[in-house]
Amino acid sequence: MSSQPASPSPAAVRDACARIAGTGKAVTFTAVAGQTGISRTTLYRRHDLRQLIEQHSEPGGSQLSLDRMAAEIDQLRHALEATAASVRRHEEQIRSLNRTMRAS
Repeated sequence: MSSQPASPSPAAVRDACARIAGTGKAVTFTAVAGQTGISRTTLYRRHDLRQLIEQHSEPGGSQLSLDRMAAEIDQLRHALEATAASVRRHEEQIRSLNRTMRAS
């Protein structure tokens, strides 16, 4: 049998986040799971619980840290570069098809 509550409470997660943050330790899914008895899987899957933890794990609440913002910008840059390469490839295919149609 699991010691996990039948319906994990957002209040329990919020309280655990506050207790962890009050000790000066990082608010992580593992730490919250240990405090509440709620599995990490449930904490990740339940959007409301995940959002509470993520808000408490960031300095200043829901504001992005500079490191996380830089990582997100880097991910977006890579995605944009991949999209641009795909567009260039498609444009070349269209030019090639147009040349073939004109030559026919």
